[in-house]
Amino acid sequence: MVDAGDGKLACVFLDRDGVLNRPILANGRSYAPRELDDFELLPGVAEAVDELKSLEYLAIVVTNQKDLGHGLISAETLDEMHRRLRAAVAVDDLLVCSCIDECWCYKPNPGMLSESAETWDIDLGSSFIVGDTWRDVGAGQAAGCRTILIDGWEYEDQYKLAPDFTAPDLPAAVDLIRQLTGGQSKKRGR
Repeated sequence: MVDAGDGKLACVFLDRDGVLNRPILANGRSYAPRELDDFELLPGVAEAVDELKSLEYLAIVVTNQKDLGHGLISAETLDEMHRRLRAAVAVDDLLVCSCIDECWCYKPNPGMLSESAETWDIDLGSSFIVGDTWRDVGAGQAAGCRTILIDGWEYEDQYKLAPDFTAPDLPAAVDLIRQLTGGQSKKRGR
């Protein structure tokens, strides 16, 4: 793992819908899939996460799933989506906020990132968040991470907050991280 200094690790936090799987698009907005048949991983995401791992970053999914709190998706369906995700993509952890009201963990609040930092001993300043909405950018900014916005989707309020960087998809975001870090993990190539 990337040693960010003082024995802490670096992480790339990944939003789920629009980064790892295809979102449901309607009226200029992105929605999480509610049916298993609609849960489709995007091309190249497994390989992109493998590349993050080769650069020795943790890969942790942080996802708002308000539909669960509203009863629009069952816990069993969401669990099966995440089982399929974990079977196909080598993520280290997956955190879900299903709160109906915005709380400390609901992005753009940094709660899921802060919780991960405590659990995994992560240096947030050496970490990135890759997301497709301003909420992901906001969570990253609040936590002190560098932010990469996936701008391959056309959402109405996508640029409500300015990201540090943009990329069309996760594989391109990982290429950008590789360029920003000199193509090597910090542990090996300081």
